[in-house]
Amino acid sequence: MYILQNGTIMIRTWTNMLEIKILTYLSVLFVAVVTLNSCSPDEDGTNVLYITPDSLNFEASGGSSEIHIASNTSWSISVSAEWCMLSTWSSEGDATIDVTVLENDDSLSRSAVVTLSTEEITRELKIYQKGIKDTAANVPVFEYEIPPDETDMRNLTSVELSQLMGVGFNIGNTLDALGGETAWGNPLITQRLIDSVKANGFNAIRLPVAWSKFSDESTFTIETSWLDRVEEVVNYILNNDMYVIVNIHWDGGWMQPTYEDEEYVNTRLAFMWQQIARHFRDFNDHLLFAGTNEVMVEGDYGSPTKEYYTVQNGFNQTFVTTVRKTGGRNAYRHLVVQGFNTNINYTVSYAETPEDVIEDRLMMEVHYYDPYNFTLNENSNITQWGEIATEPSLTETWANESYADSQFQKMKTNFVDKGYAVILGEYGVISRYDVEHHAEYRRYYMEYITRSIVEHGLVPFYWDNGYAGNHGFALFDRSTGENVEPEIIEAITSALD
Repeated sequence: MYILQNGTIMIRTWTNMLEIKILTYLSVLFVAVVTLNSCSPDEDGTNVLYITPDSLNFEASGGSSEIHIASNTSWSISVSAEWCMLSTWSSEGDATIDVTVLENDDSLSRSAVVTLSTEEITRELKIYQKGIKDTAANVPVFEYEIPPDETDMRNLTSVELSQLMGVGFNIGNTLDALGGETAWGNPLITQRLIDSVKANGFNAIRLPVAWSKFSDESTFTIETSWLDRVEEVVNYILNNDMYVIVNIHWDGGWMQPTYEDEEYVNTRLAFMWQQIARHFRDFNDHLLFAGTNEVMVEGDYGSPTKEYYTVQNGFNQTFVTTVRKTGGRNAYRHLVVQGFNTNINYTVSYAETPEDVIEDRLMMEVHYYDPYNFTLNENSNITQWGEIATEPSLTETWANESYADSQFQKMKTNFVDKGYAVILGEYGVISRYDVEHHAEYRRYYMEYITRSIVEHGLVPFYWDNGYAGNHGFALFDRSTGENVEPEIIEAITSALD
């Protein structure tokens, strides 16, 4: 049986099936036969204009192909990109035009539009060309919403950019608070606070955000006023020539990495990141996006199953693909993905870096709060840490200096040395003002851990929750910007000396 479909002749037999694709002359012959009579003026004098095929695809190496015009009148033709050349720019009647595409030495794929027109009729043909990475990794070419824009997006790898970030600071429990910016007891973020953070030696801010403030929950449409408020805070940071990482934080815990929730989460994640990425598309490369935060199955702190880490890796891919497709400067923006629950061991064992259409613009994020009984457990009797500890009963038997060094070395070996910068997105020790000697060990921990993070090529971001009382993390008074923990700040910033 013979079937002609989309310019393809298919020959089917009982014993085998052969598909012979005639991509040029046979398909053109078919078009020519069909349109032979119509390419002469209609009885009423109507002009006609056809162009085949409707698109061309090229590898990164470039090459040539043909397009075919069937017409009964004069026409002109143009192309939107200098890297694409045509053998003819105007003529009359039927014609065959050679299309030559130059080599694409960029990692990004690119596209152009060929426009054919008469006084009354316009036809278009799209040309797609893979980038180097598309060809090497066999990544499908996708069409950007708007063309990629390199303006103010420096030609820096993720590792190179990360080394400009210095030490970082989290404005936690604020924009990430469910119910609004002040719902968890912190005041509105001000320019004065950001100015103080910068003046005290920090050069980057991680901005956790809960984005589920919807004007239409059924379509996950984020309120415009909320996008504008986050933008206002981002500008406070950029006004100081600092770097800022905007993420989707816990946000109520809707990112459950299970097969049951996978489709829902990926759909919601894509809708939300599309809006965020579009809103901030024109910002320069001092703004980074981070897709998720501490994704895990609620209540399950054990080693992840294959299901859990496979689905979580998929969330990272959804984030990267969605942001890239928005085009503009987002085609070049540095993006941050996370390992499972931001645990270093799980990240090294199970994380898969997403496919990307541009090289060297991805970073991996992990967190570090070891040992828990010293850093976070306010009811623990573990109040000393490290080689300066004097009382074994008050000291953990693990997670000392050498352990920390080995953990950060794992991230260096598995990511930094392979071209993926590492963001140590959260770490810190709660205050224990009710324990007389605790401040000394807290300061020593912060000094040693920060220095080790930096020496291993990672970027540290201290977790500040805004609470300056006992068991809090605050380094600054959120209302006045006053430095309330000068020794801890010095311990952190001195790591750059």
